[in-house]
Amino acid sequence: MISKKMREHVEGSSVIRAMFEEGKRLAEQHGAENVYDFSLGNPSTPPPAEINDIINAILKDEKPTTVHGYMSNAGYEDVRLAVADSLNRKFAANLGAKNIIMTTGAAGGLNVILKTLLDPGDEVVVFAPFFSEYRIYVDNYGGKLVVISPNTADFQPNLNELEEKLTSRTKALIVNSPNNPTGVVYSEETVKNLAGILRRAQKKFGTDVYLLTDEPYRELAYDGVFVPYIPKYYENAIVGYSYSKSLSMPGDRIGWLAIPSEASDSENIIDGATVANRILGFVNAPSLIQRTVAGMLGLKTDVSGYDRNREAIYGGLLEAGYECVRPQGAFYLFVKSPIGDDREFCRLAKKYNILVVPGTAFACPGYFRIAYCVDYSVIGAALPKFGDLMEGIGNISR
Repeated sequence: MISKKMREHVEGSSVIRAMFEEGKRLAEQHGAENVYDFSLGNPSTPPPAEINDIINAILKDEKPTTVHGYMSNAGYEDVRLAVADSLNRKFAANLGAKNIIMTTGAAGGLNVILKTLLDPGDEVVVFAPFFSEYRIYVDNYGGKLVVISPNTADFQPNLNELEEKLTSRTKALIVNSPNNPTGVVYSEETVKNLAGILRRAQKKFGTDVYLLTDEPYRELAYDGVFVPYIPKYYENAIVGYSYSKSLSMPGDRIGWLAIPSEASDSENIIDGATVANRILGFVNAPSLIQRTVAGMLGLKTDVSGYDRNREAIYGGLLEAGYECVRPQGAFYLFVKSPIGDDREFCRLAKKYNILVVPGTAFACPGYFRIAYCVDYSVIGAALPKFGDLMEGIGNISR
């Protein structure tokens, strides 16, 4: 018999993944071209062609024992140095190889750093709406999730409530900008105010509060919007990154943690995270893709396809009568449900073969999420269905 906690996880398993599986079922039933699946953030833009060239060159030039063998649990030192140098050039950071730990994606990195930092009962703060699996990640290590209620006016963080809810047990705050599910980018003013609040809390309680910044969407920003590099504003910031979204490599499971030397107790955190990589069972990030990272650091992210999708679906939904804050980054739209029960709305949407995720999954009832990282043709075909859905809801309420 499986554990009680695992039973709870199975029963409450990811709504997003469940919708993805539902999409496959509907596609078999109605034909893929007649199903409009906006459930999963699975990039439709292919990875840059150069990545295959880099992989082929590695396989040709390096020894199999090097390409496929073990290395330090933190990852290849030359790859970590290349990542550090790249960050130093971009953000005038002060990182070396020792400050970088290669991880199995951003999710693996978050689990590694939470395992490193948390004692049972420690509090981890998140701003709603947030990626639902943060809750499970924190619970994995005995932490207590503290949720800050959403600011639905513009989905910038609710900083007043944050200051009220920080306690002596607060160990970390997770932020995600550009944000999943809203597509909002936290402004420089927001980040500065956030840093000030955390410093005051550290002084008040005599503790360290770590700001864990989850950044798989950093390069997916539109209209020239500025995405602040948070360690420049707050010394106890730790960055988790992934190439899953920016370079369309979700299945390759590669990312890193950047733990600046300026962070309190950084040497012990680095050592602890290196050990956590091993004892959590990752052992190390995938070796071949680590080698690939060193060669692809200069590749640019092409956001034009996502931007085209963003403009089309945002404008089309507004025209159909939906309400939404204009997304600045990532590839998500967080839309106000025309009816109060967002889960019921998503159930009704399935009657039109539209798959979207209820805001309740992100601790923000009354909304639903659209992942518009799909082929442009899907958006064109889906928009009339969204109009029919809105009209159908209007007829029901009459």
